Amino acid sequence: MLTDLKNKTVLITGASAGIGQACAQAFAAEGANLVLTARRFERLQQLTETLTKQYSVAVLPIALDVRNSDDVVQFISDLPTRFANIDILVNNAGLVIGIEKAHEIPVEDVDTMLDTNIKGVLNLIRNVVPLMVTVNRGHVINISSIAGHEAYPGGSVYCASKHAVDALTKSLRMDVVETDLRVTAISPGLVDTEFSLVRFKGDQTKAASVYTGLEALVAEDIAEAVLFAATRPSHVQIADMIIFPTHQGSATTVHRAFQE
Repeated sequence: MLTDLKNKTVLITGASAGIGQACAQAFAAEGANLVLTARRFERLQQLTETLTKQYSVAVLPIALDVRNSDDVVQFISDLPTRFANIDILVNNAGLVIGIEKAHEIPVEDVDTMLDTNIKGVLNLIRNVVPLMVTVNRGHVINISSIAGHEAYPGGSVYCASKHAVDALTKSLRMDVVETDLRVTAISPGLVDTEFSLVRFKGDQTKAASVYTGLEALVAEDIAEAVLFAATRPSHVQIADMIIFPTHQGSATTVHRAFQE
């Protein structure tokens, strides 16, 4: 029997745009109640209004920087009773900055990527999973990347951070193997979101060039994969999904139409 998401509580980080926002839409459509976090609170408020009107679900928007461990502790402890029992954690908050070589990356960019992509994921795991273990129920879904499976030039720190997410996911799965918890990684290739705009620090021309000549994935494609994993029967655990657009073969192998 598929897992029914109606009235389940789903916590999604980085929910103000892209994959996180698409996941919020997908879970709300299934009747799940949502705790949505991001740094851009105004966007969360707008999304909350849309989802509550469209799906009549309960949505709690919270401004949160996942890098701050003290803030994450406080956030979890302050959750209202209605949202306190988290059934599904979607660790989506993450980013990449720049394409510099490993020896040329500004230290502030290194810190931002590692603190967000690794410590941010771990901060949520450390504060949510103990609650799941107590009730012997829950699902952790980490949004990773093909960069967690393959390295590529100009992506050293980002790739290192996503390899760390892959290791955290695998280790956590083993750590809770005696429980009924499930642990999943979703590892996309090229997805047309704000990802590249952040990478190129707002340069829209450079960001658009990443997706030129091919039909990239969109956020909703990844949200559907997340939803698929979350709705499998309780005895089924999706360990990892690598998802590419049709014309991507690896992290660095892409066929673009203008090459013909």
